[in-house]
Amino acid sequence: MRKKFLLLLTIAFLFSCAQTKNVTLKELFFSKNNVYWQQHVSYKMDIDVDVNKYQYKGKQTLVYTNNSPDDLEKVFYHLYFNAFQPGSQMDVRSLNIKDPDKRVGDRISKLQPNEIGFIKVNSLLQNGAAVSFDTVGTILEVQLNKPIKSGESVTLEMTFDAQVPVQIRRSGRNSKEGVALSMSQWYPKLAEYDFQGWHTPPYIAREFQGVWGDFDVTIHIDKKYTVGGTGYLQNPQEIGHGYEDETKKLNLPKGDKLSWNFKAPNVHDFTWAADPEYIHDVLIMENGIDLHFLYKKDLEDTYLKNWKNFQPKVAELMTYFSQNVGQYPYKQYSVIQGGDGGMEYAMSTLITGKRKYGSLVGVTAHELAHTWFQFLLASNESLHPWMDEGFTSYISNKAENEILQENKENPHSGAYKAYKTIVAKGSEETLTTHADRYHTNWAYGTASYSKGNIFLSQLEYVIGSENVAKGLQKYFTDFSFKHPTPNDITRTMEKISSIHLGWYLNEWTETTHTIDYGIKSVEGQKITLERIGQMPMPIDVTVQYVDGSVQNFNIPLEIMRGSKPTTATVLTDWGWANPTYSFKVAKEVKSVTIDKSGLMADINKDNNIFGEKKKL
Repeated sequence: MRKKFLLLLTIAFLFSCAQTKNVTLKELFFSKNNVYWQQHVSYKMDIDVDVNKYQYKGKQTLVYTNNSPDDLEKVFYHLYFNAFQPGSQMDVRSLNIKDPDKRVGDRISKLQPNEIGFIKVNSLLQNGAAVSFDTVGTILEVQLNKPIKSGESVTLEMTFDAQVPVQIRRSGRNSKEGVALSMSQWYPKLAEYDFQGWHTPPYIAREFQGVWGDFDVTIHIDKKYTVGGTGYLQNPQEIGHGYEDETKKLNLPKGDKLSWNFKAPNVHDFTWAADPEYIHDVLIMENGIDLHFLYKKDLEDTYLKNWKNFQPKVAELMTYFSQNVGQYPYKQYSVIQGGDGGMEYAMSTLITGKRKYGSLVGVTAHELAHTWFQFLLASNESLHPWMDEGFTSYISNKAENEILQENKENPHSGAYKAYKTIVAKGSEETLTTHADRYHTNWAYGTASYSKGNIFLSQLEYVIGSENVAKGLQKYFTDFSFKHPTPNDITRTMEKISSIHLGWYLNEWTETTHTIDYGIKSVEGQKITLERIGQMPMPIDVTVQYVDGSVQNFNIPLEIMRGSKPTTATVLTDWGWANPTYSFKVAKEVKSVTIDKSGLMADINKDNNIFGEKKKL
């Protein structure tokens, strides 16, 4: 009786909560929005740039809506440019890590006052009243006058001064290729607050996380400069520079500066680049998406030809990713020469421009693919960089293999090689390690790019390639604009395949257990396999008989509670705790091979073949 009373009391309480939120009891329990609530921002920024001093003054009005169930007494901003100062955590980290990024090295420690980066907040108002704040490295800590209650919005008005650092990592001025301004992570950016709380790691050159919202940005800059980046230009007739409609008359304002006004709906960042020598090309795709290309006109002829010739390939890549992950929802994307390598941003990418044709296509394929995983799905890159870098590598490898007609049997072979190398050296770290906390850059890169890539490519081996393809599209449909977690991709694949995958997520991302299966013995018509590594897997076996015929077998893992679609003969499940597994065949055996596909990341292929020796 007491249990029934408590149950009724609980339901009554939940019902009252639902009433106060104007939702039904069913919505309270089952609405996705209650699980994946998102904070919302609306930025309006006015930026006045001095291109001679590499400094700018900013005004920012931010409307922040608290869609969380919590009342917020503080807010936090990222001030990324402050990392480019001697003694910053990025500087110290680079000086002490075993294998520093060569682009950074000790360069930050040697910056002079006119070369450093900074963002100095001068004033901050909450609904018109001044609030107290403190700058701690790359984080601005703000004590609000009044808490932002759940469901409420607040207006935060800020003025700030900033200086663009010498180009060292991602952002900066005067890159090695002569690009004047690569403006990523350049403004006071509100930190993300989600079901895990505030995300305020100091910037040490790793990854980012942002709040979904709308941006209205006006940039006042020397009229010789061409600007490109996130968002849609609102005043092309006042700008020219290749943005204007040729059928309309230009209305260029007087003065030394032009005012570029961009608007970007439902994005979580805003990036731009500017240079007085930019060429600006536009390719309009058949589906109406405009592809913008901005690159320096003083590039050598070979590089200029590459920038012209690869543009149709970018359209093919955009089509491929839209078809195989989900439709790109905006009407514009920009590929811009800038930065110090390749880096993805909202509706755009910055890449270095002095590249061979294949390299130019390759880096753009990777950065464009980030649009789906870093930008539209936007998993937390600091906590789960493998969900971004790894999945991006997976789909861009497949895209390049098809579009460039590379005809690779396994387009992910490089990822497998990199993974096996770090395992052999004993330097692997788990994928659950925070992006900032890997002991080496090597371990971070291998985990995030290679092992993250293998998470999906090896999943093709576990549940079948068609299921992975369908699962990836469902993942995008269900979780775009929602910052999904590792469990979300796993559960999506489970729903598509009807195969249990909790063991796979645990073993591959939360441990450094390795896969090593071997053929222990072949005695007459009896084949015995053994599990040597700690990570269990389903096993595909190919048996060639003495009479020349071939038979394929699939041995499901018991904890999968099912098997992938296959034309192979499906045998009895293998319980993971059992170190060996035996089965009998009907004919005399000539050879036995484990995993002919090569998609299983077995660290020792030497014991995967019995009989005829050949390279796997």
